[in-house]
Amino acid sequence: MSYRTILANFNIDGPTAPLMDFAINLAAQFKAHLIGICAADVTLPMTAPEGVLTNGETMRLLREETEQRQKKIRREFESRAGTNVTHEWREAIANPTRFLLENARVADLIVTGCEDDTTLGHPDSYINLGNVVLQAGRPVLVAAKEVRSIFTNTAVIAWKDTRESRRAVMDALPLLSQANEVIVVTADRNADMLTQECLDDVCTFLHRHGIAARSEILTDKHEGDSLLSFIRHEEAEIVISGAYGHSRVRELVFGGVTRSLLAEEDFTRFLSS
Repeated sequence: MSYRTILANFNIDGPTAPLMDFAINLAAQFKAHLIGICAADVTLPMTAPEGVLTNGETMRLLREETEQRQKKIRREFESRAGTNVTHEWREAIANPTRFLLENARVADLIVTGCEDDTTLGHPDSYINLGNVVLQAGRPVLVAAKEVRSIFTNTAVIAWKDTRESRRAVMDALPLLSQANEVIVVTADRNADMLTQECLDDVCTFLHRHGIAARSEILTDKHEGDSLLSFIRHEEAEIVISGAYGHSRVRELVFGGVTRSLLAEEDFTRFLSS
């Protein structure tokens, strides 16, 4: 099992160089075809520039500006990719979340960057990461801030005995096979023998795929905080997790663990739903 096609999303207003290098190095690692993607929508501002242009003229200027910025990102992508990996580019004047979801059908894995305060409330320029994770039907790899290459050291699986966790472990097998150490950890203040048996089963599953793993149970009452402390203590470079939504109908509200992981920037996160 491997990733044959990787879809890398670049926000039109965000820093792109580290994420480009990360996606290119990842594609090279798995000998995968890399698709760079960039979309942004054009919406009319409340007032036209200098108050003298018509709505049509304003929209035309905004569209031209957006297209020029996309072309700049494309040139950078193609220059960095060079002959290192096979690659292609897709862009559109469209809602970036919707465009990414439409193109997810072509990929084994989606790669994107972190959310921060600048991305929130700007649906025309930035993807809604939560919607992508819950709707794409593909695993999403959220690169740590400024990271440029794939990890080689410790991977942590944040385990819950749910469909989402099982899917995440299965989807992450190619990445887990690259790790020097894999730890399956669960945070459960009410852990019992069945909890350990569950973790043992996951480690056995991984072993049968050629991946050595050990398990840990965290029983602190603050489960989310203890999980993050454990991840930092182990200096994990990547965390594998199912994505748990509290509102599956609207697919907008994440559960506590998923929300906490998405807020982190110091390690790469792999999420499946």
